[in-house]
Amino acid sequence: MSSIRPRTRPKTRRKTRSQTGWAALPTRVAMTCCALVALQACGEHEGPGKITGPALPPSVVATRSATQVTAARTVSESADAGAPTKRILFGDLHVHSTFSADAFMFSLPFSQGEGAKPVADACDYARYCSGLDFWSMTDHAESLTPERWAETVDTIRQCDALVGDQSHPDLVSFLGWEWTQVGTHPGNHYGHKNVIVKHLDDDKIPARPIHSKSFTARAMRSRPPLSDSLRLLLGDWGNRQRYFNLIEFQDETRQATLCDENVDTRELPLDCMEDAATPEVLFRKLNEWGHDTMVIPHGTTWGIYTPRGSAWDKQLVGAQHDPNRQRLIEVYSGHGNSEEYRNFKEILFDADGSPVCPPQQGAYEPCCRRAGEIIRSRCEQPGEECERRVTEAQRIFLESGTLAGRTTIPGASLADWKDCGSCPDCFNGSMNYRPRGAVQYIMALSDFGTPGNPASPGASETPRNFDFGFMASSDNHRARPGTGYKEVQRQFTTEAFGAPTREWFEQLNATEARPATKEALPYDPATSDLQPWQTTDFERQASFFMTGGLVAVHAHSRTRDDVWDALARREVYGTSGDRILLWFDMISDPERPVVMGEHATVAGVPRFQVRAVGAREQLPGCPEFTGKALTGERIEEVCHGECFNPGNTRRLITRVEIVRIRPQAYKDEPIADLIDDPWKILPCPGKEDGCVVEFEDAQFQAVGRKALYYARAIQAPTPAINADGVRCRRDADGNCIEAAPCYGDYRTPPDDDCLALNEERAWSSPIFLTPAGG
Repeated sequence: MSSIRPRTRPKTRRKTRSQTGWAALPTRVAMTCCALVALQACGEHEGPGKITGPALPPSVVATRSATQVTAARTVSESADAGAPTKRILFGDLHVHSTFSADAFMFSLPFSQGEGAKPVADACDYARYCSGLDFWSMTDHAESLTPERWAETVDTIRQCDALVGDQSHPDLVSFLGWEWTQVGTHPGNHYGHKNVIVKHLDDDKIPARPIHSKSFTARAMRSRPPLSDSLRLLLGDWGNRQRYFNLIEFQDETRQATLCDENVDTRELPLDCMEDAATPEVLFRKLNEWGHDTMVIPHGTTWGIYTPRGSAWDKQLVGAQHDPNRQRLIEVYSGHGNSEEYRNFKEILFDADGSPVCPPQQGAYEPCCRRAGEIIRSRCEQPGEECERRVTEAQRIFLESGTLAGRTTIPGASLADWKDCGSCPDCFNGSMNYRPRGAVQYIMALSDFGTPGNPASPGASETPRNFDFGFMASSDNHRARPGTGYKEVQRQFTTEAFGAPTREWFEQLNATEARPATKEALPYDPATSDLQPWQTTDFERQASFFMTGGLVAVHAHSRTRDDVWDALARREVYGTSGDRILLWFDMISDPERPVVMGEHATVAGVPRFQVRAVGAREQLPGCPEFTGKALTGERIEEVCHGECFNPGNTRRLITRVEIVRIRPQAYKDEPIADLIDDPWKILPCPGKEDGCVVEFEDAQFQAVGRKALYYARAIQAPTPAINADGVRCRRDADGNCIEAAPCYGDYRTPPDDDCLALNEERAWSSPIFLTPAGG
């Protein structure tokens, strides 16, 4: 098959000083006057864009299906099992356009953005660039005004209408949004959740998305200081229209009316924005609508916004969890892996509730301790005064809150912070890892009842547990669902962004650019000259952004109903981006196998089987049918010349790892004792045909307690973007001696993808077992 060839390297988006517009006007006074007038009148509404590609040719869809059927039949024959009757479909249920406020900011020239990335681009990308089977748009509801929501609904319907034959669609498009809650402390933090809507008919979708009632919503509804807007305009006058449009975007959001929170959601007017303070309120409002919706938590260990010390325990209590709607959890995304639990502490609290910096724990170094070590390195000589500064730096860092810790140590480079806060032995762990949000921790929790809460089980009743299915997605903010098909073009396929020049860097990264001080400086948002967007640690995050994951379903057909049903029954799995084929079944009773996501009561010894086939190697460029459907300009604009373009060779599965978790059997039972990871490591023969392994739990009946099991299928190592995080040089004990961050700004060349070897993988949903009579 002929291919459209990619360009050899991405175009640089750096600009020289003269190109930024500093010399474009005769005087600063004239430029400032023009900017002040233009700020009030020149902004334009940026709409949802226009879909340009038609439906895929039926032959393309048929070829994809036939290739998968062949692989499934081959690996099943080697297992002496019947060929699967369901097909595996791949999708992405976590995607943002520039209708999300943060995505809009990332798209601006000052952060090397590419310009507007509207909803329509995501439709073309899913169909022709990443070649997905299904996807959903999940913009932050905090910036989805009634107008933007209506435009989103209309565009998703247009994308869906292109499929033609709804009994065999080339692409299923779901409507959705993100409830982006951020707490100020562990007690009021619940995190981010995507809401996916099954149908697209007016009478089957909520009239408006429901956003969080938290810091996120307040930030998106506040107008930035005039000085900030002028700074952007005067620094980049040649691109002034996008900055004018940013002001218009912010004004549209700020001016939208908030709904009355005391009125039933079905009785509210259509022209207001609705909020929910907690998951309980979100679930109540969704239940008032009564439509088919699914709530999927994500980024549960991501510490860029999660307060130190946060834990998921409270989200299992009472109506904070709705097991009918919240059935899946996102294990992996472009922000990293949230799977693995580690028993380290990022913060401690004394008897008065004041924060205390914990010691280093193995190779894990809390960032408060690193702050102290940076100050120690600035001491002229060791001694009592130096130790006082170190201790004070630790305290000030913790008291600065979740976002602003790094601002308390002016002049500290990213390399100075090494890999603090990161899980040193986790697979692609998210930045500033919060272990009590790890999926393994969540799955080990039990709720034994809360006195006085009628929605919580009593002490004599069966404990309540989360029984999530596992999925993954991208969390892409450039309208690019399913970016993980190729590890190329880091600044386009991940969220890495930053200042294009040193001049912009000094404005945007004020903390790092400031002179070093001998002592830590407290951060007070009321008096600080730093704006909120300058305190968020996105520059450090650039070393942790991955290309993102995928969700896979075992569906009876390609239809919307069957994709949704597979999601609802948890017959799903996640991958780190590669399209690995995975089956996980309990085969104790050959006549009635139990598939991933199911519950079963077992009287004997449970026996399991895992089948896995590696992803197909990718060819450069795009398939021929893409060039027939999209213009070369459109392919470059949306796909950047690289598409899902599989060849005939498959990557090898090297091993299968089995994880066993036994949920808490009594209140406060230590979580670390309940997670066996890995419980079993099962080697694979290293053949393209795939791998089949079987195992059993001979202790299950003797132990006599609930257990869940899931499989990880591991591929042979291949290069991946940011697979080595901040690229530490480590000592024999695993401690980071020296870091070489992968910057999002001008300091890392645009053609450096920061590649390192990575064992791509797939995570099955668990199988949940209860012993007979237990």
